[in-house]
Amino acid sequence: MNIALLQEDLVWENPPANHRLAESYFSAGSAPADLIVLPEMFSSGFTRDFTEKEPYPSLSWMKALARDRHCAVYGSVAVTDGAAAYNRGFWVNPDGSSEHYDKRHLFTYGKEHLAFQPGNTLLKTHIDNWTFRPLICYDLRFPVWSRNTRPHYDVLIYIASWPAVRREAWKALLKARAIENQCYVIGVNRVGIDGYGLEYSGDSCFIDFKGDLLLDAGDQKGRFDITLSYHELQDFRQKFPFLEDADEWEMDTSRMPG
Repeated sequence: MNIALLQEDLVWENPPANHRLAESYFSAGSAPADLIVLPEMFSSGFTRDFTEKEPYPSLSWMKALARDRHCAVYGSVAVTDGAAAYNRGFWVNPDGSSEHYDKRHLFTYGKEHLAFQPGNTLLKTHIDNWTFRPLICYDLRFPVWSRNTRPHYDVLIYIASWPAVRREAWKALLKARAIENQCYVIGVNRVGIDGYGLEYSGDSCFIDFKGDLLLDAGDQKGRFDITLSYHELQDFRQKFPFLEDADEWEMDTSRMPG
């Protein structure tokens, strides 16, 4: 499984500029990937004051990218849907079809809850024999929501706008999620300073099912690629079947507010 992530300094509340920025890394002549992962609110930066309206130009752009590059694409967009707004993660398949996950845990410390509504439904999606659980930023702090229950996922994704001041928590929690869920973890953050003056240090990374760091983007801008091994993951799970001893439960999302 070939996965590419983008770590960049996003243009504040300017989707066309951010589309062009991403296209510079994923043009027709660039290296192929099975999945492209973009940061949280990749089209605008982490804003409380801007949303895209239907038909969501950034979703249309993601669909075109997925079709042109013959790959899946995941990233989140601030959207208005009916009377409410959401921090919505779009998963787009190579054929242009899409699914979405609305961020469950809104960052109240940053007043995200004043602008957006929380989601209450998890998403599991697939590429060939791989199963993915795509989540968003602050979800990282809540291990129950990330729990690897049956049928087990293989890759856990957190796209983020995680400030530099809490970078050590980002690194530690990503590693913990990989170990406890016995899966690959992909963390995709941004760099630069946003429209509210917050600084981001990047630290996008790939971590394996043992908690080993496979790639760390540091504070560099750019595209970062890696190949993940399904057979190594499954062999490790068979050798150390920790997931088989985990507590069994079903999350009743129908009882959750939002």
